[in-house]
Amino acid sequence: MALVTSVSKDDRNFKGLHNTEVTCFYMVGERDGQKVLQLNTYGSNDREIPGKLSQTIQFSEQSAADLFALLKREYGFE
Repeated sequence: MALVTSVSKDDRNFKGLHNTEVTCFYMVGERDGQKVLQLNTYGSNDREIPGKLSQTIQFSEQSAADLFALLKREYGFE
């Protein structure tokens, strides 16, 4: 679990899709007066404890803007 402060391209090779699929939930909160986007995933039905919080990642306003820019660029979003 971490607060992402920047988003940069990784030039290593992409190895393929993960086998497990989950739904991602988001929350928006504040930290030191700054808006923070939090993405959460929960254990899949195959996990020992299905539905348990599994991963959390937070984005600052700047890192969310970086992510937005790369999504627009990579997927052609407008």
